[in-house]
Amino acid sequence: MMSPATGRRAAGPHVILSLRVQPRASRNAVAGWTGDTLNIRLMAPPVEGAANAACLTFLADLLDLPLSQLEILRGERSRQKMIRITGLTQDTLHARLSHKRP
Repeated sequence: MMSPATGRRAAGPHVILSLRVQPRASRNAVAGWTGDTLNIRLMAPPVEGAANAACLTFLADLLDLPLSQLEILRGERSRQKMIRITGLTQDTLHARLSHKRP
């Protein structure tokens, strides 16, 4: 399957994660779920892609995945984002997020 955002092929299973980001928080943390959307708080400001980079790095660390397996599909200039996570199924994603809280 070809990614419309980057033109790269997604290898293996993948899941699309709906995310709401709160930049300039006091610490990086998972704030919980609102329906199917994961809410996270990031210390990075929403300037020149700093929050996007911090978002992907935080999720990669949280999920024990290399950064190359995460990609922002939509919302690079918004708090609402759609993230493609390659190499995980929906069940694995929820299991990893429910067992880890920084």
